[in-house]
Amino acid sequence: MLDQIVNGCRPSTYTSFTTHFDKLNTQGSAGYLAYRLSRCIIAVKGFGETEFVKKIPVHYCDMAAQEGGLLFDGLCREWVHSKTGQHKRSCSVITLPPHPKLKHIHSKARPLILPQDNSLVDSWLSKEVTDINQFNHLLSPQIPQPLIAQQIEKHNSY
Repeated sequence: MLDQIVNGCRPSTYTSFTTHFDKLNTQGSAGYLAYRLSRCIIAVKGFGETEFVKKIPVHYCDMAAQEGGLLFDGLCREWVHSKTGQHKRSCSVITLPPHPKLKHIHSKARPLILPQDNSLVDSWLSKEVTDINQFNHLLSPQIPQPLIAQQIEKHNSY
């Protein structure tokens, strides 16, 4: 979410970089309309996870594709400043519950990784696809491709 300021836009106090899967079908939630109208893909090599116990980090882990990259399912939105006409885009990564095989790395949530299937990618990105039921199988924990997990010291020092 972006707030308008005099000469542009800035992240809102309520800005979120993730959208939890169970909000996608909740009318009035930030992800409801975007899930139906403005899906995106965020291509990455990998991602970091931090496991906390009582709000204290106990370990950091880097997760990467064994080969190539990963495609995160996301939602995007375009913002237009009412006075300046400035255009900004924002996106969020859809998150799922942790996969049982990965709970020891991060027990809270993980990004929705899209299987690298051309027809599925095309459907996900198509504005004409409004029947989101075809994506229901994506909304449960899965690992669509081999990952390499490596414990690291801290994400910002890696």
